[in-house]
Amino acid sequence: MRLLTWFLILAAVATGLAVLGRYNDGYALLVLPPWRIEMSFNLLVALLFSACGIVYLALHAVASVVRMPDVVRGFRQRRIKARAERALHEAVLYWQEGRYSQAIKNAEKAFDRGHERGLVSLVALRSANALHDDERRALWSQRLLDNEEGMRPARLKAEAEMALESHDLELARERVDQLLVEGGRHISALRQSLRVRQALGDWEEVLKLTRQLQKHKALTPEQAAPLRQRAHRENLAALEGDADQLARYWKGMPEEDKRDVQLALAAAGALAAAADCGHAAELVEDFLDHQWDSTLAEAYGQCVGGDVVARIAHAEEWLNSHPNDASLLLTLGRLCRQQQLWGKAQSYLEASLAIQSRAETHLELASLLENELEKSAVAERHYREAALLAGARQIQSRGGRKSV
Repeated sequence: MRLLTWFLILAAVATGLAVLGRYNDGYALLVLPPWRIEMSFNLLVALLFSACGIVYLALHAVASVVRMPDVVRGFRQRRIKARAERALHEAVLYWQEGRYSQAIKNAEKAFDRGHERGLVSLVALRSANALHDDERRALWSQRLLDNEEGMRPARLKAEAEMALESHDLELARERVDQLLVEGGRHISALRQSLRVRQALGDWEEVLKLTRQLQKHKALTPEQAAPLRQRAHRENLAALEGDADQLARYWKGMPEEDKRDVQLALAAAGALAAAADCGHAAELVEDFLDHQWDSTLAEAYGQCVGGDVVARIAHAEEWLNSHPNDASLLLTLGRLCRQQQLWGKAQSYLEASLAIQSRAETHLELASLLENELEKSAVAERHYREAALLAGARQIQSRGGRKSV
């Protein structure tokens, strides 16, 4: 567009001069003793314009010659940069494809040409780590450290991942903590911190990080649930034997987690093992009053002690809503046996067996018949039934493992 504009301007000027020259009869006299030159004015103007053009072209040619070294140098630099960019591009591509040796080879080319040395070092470092090449990993780690301007968060993240892979958990924690402080608590850093805390067994921090990731929609409820469950189970296990701490921990748990059957079972079992049947029963009652689960109903009768009469009354209320629950009937049988209500215990246990024949129920009834009711012959039959059921379950379990 610029060239066209100049062409139009020059054409207009030439046209104007041609028109003016047609009506101009003047002449010019040049005197330089002993010479005397007379020419038309139009010719003089044409010669002057030509001379200006020749001078301009000559000066332009001289300037081009003077600039030639800079032009050649710039051309070479652009070519080197283009090759370096291509080498970096191929290094990243090969790294993503898993062709780590080729990635390092191209990274060397880009690094030698001085292009994006921080990024090049990071790609080569990750590739060397994937190859388990300790020598090159140390080399590129130092190069990345020397060229880490703008790359520090990326370096910390890479070093944390490598430390975690090599089971250097303290170094991994140090790097990921630095990353969270210097690089911000973005999702990728939080995910990495979660992996490190899991490996370290820092379950309180795992719970915090899981909540943060779920809040940022980086974890779905389905993904977060098993993480929270394991963290709570590990924390409950760490408080084993301390009834007060267990009760306090359960009370402080979010309501969403309290509705997890497996966590309720674990907490009730831990409280029962700590001889705190009162809190264990309260926990189970609160859960089952809102959400029924047969497994938890069975656990209700496994704690020996506490207010057994109140527990029997509560369980009988549940029985009105769940009359055919074999686990609840087994629990009532156990509770009645604790309270020395032998007849009721036998009735509940037999009712449970009528619904579902289980080894646990046969054993409980056999023990009651043998020890409290002195009916050894009948007890013997239930012992045999329990043994047969346990054997069948064991065979089935082995068959399942073989098929897997």
